[in-house]
Amino acid sequence: MAGTPQDPFDALDGYSRTVAQVARTITPSVASLHSAGERGEGTGSAVVFTGDGFLLTNAHVLGRADGGTARFADGSDAPFSVVGADPLSDLAVVRAVGGTPPPVRLGDSDRLVVGQLVVAVGNPLGLAGSVTAGVVSGLGRSLPARSGQAARIIEDVIQTDAALNPGNSGGALADSRGLVVGINTAVAGVGLGLAIPINATTRRIIDSLVRHGRVRRAYLGLVTTPAPLPHELVERTGQRTGLRVVDVVRHSPAARAGLHRGDLVLTAGGNPVRDAQGLQRLMFAEAIGRPLPITVTRNGALVDVIAEPVELLDSPR
Repeated sequence: MAGTPQDPFDALDGYSRTVAQVARTITPSVASLHSAGERGEGTGSAVVFTGDGFLLTNAHVLGRADGGTARFADGSDAPFSVVGADPLSDLAVVRAVGGTPPPVRLGDSDRLVVGQLVVAVGNPLGLAGSVTAGVVSGLGRSLPARSGQAARIIEDVIQTDAALNPGNSGGALADSRGLVVGINTAVAGVGLGLAIPINATTRRIIDSLVRHGRVRRAYLGLVTTPAPLPHELVERTGQRTGLRVVDVVRHSPAARAGLHRGDLVLTAGGNPVRDAQGLQRLMFAEAIGRPLPITVTRNGALVDVIAEPVELLDSPR
């Protein structure tokens, strides 16, 4: 007597089952983007993240394109228009016209740990719906970004060994629960991929792109790097790290406030600053032109200054 057909998933081990389930969940919502504009064409990937046709991708995938076509794993396609792009975070939002597959669920990259399983879904080399798996091999990496004369460091970039190839940019990086925790952005070398994190800061950027088509940022003129606090300050504040000022841009708000190279930033706006994201999450539109109290330690003494951020101006896409 013939047996009941076996579900292919029954033959998979735990690791394979997890990867296959994530792939089955995410792949339908990842599109292959073919963009076009006056300055040429481009290809990459994008992820449906709302039920009304908004897709998330990389700014560098779009370049200066105005629109194009999104093709999905089920063979359907839809024209899209560019809603907004932010080269300084390498994120962009487009909107497809007509029906799109169900959206993915966005997660929180701040909960990732090194060694955790991640799955990358994209369209490398024009091969739609390609899936690779690996682990988080590093957290807190930095990636330089530039738009016109404005430059910025994208902080808390996720490093993974999931294989990425040209065309993966703009695709999804998901955890074992199928939550999208990053947008794949670059191939940094053999066996090394990078992804823009999905966290509180980037969610604000995405929301601003959807609502306004651009991101207004405040500018201080500081170049910083995370640094441990002296033992006595740890005892006094309960804070273990701050931001060491590597450089202060001449004539910038930070320079006018009296900040110096070598200062160790402890708080900004009354909030502890433990990493670059702690400062960058304050540098949005509401901070422009408003006094920002900053506390640093300098030569063993606490120093309070008041800076007034200005708007960061960059060139149009």
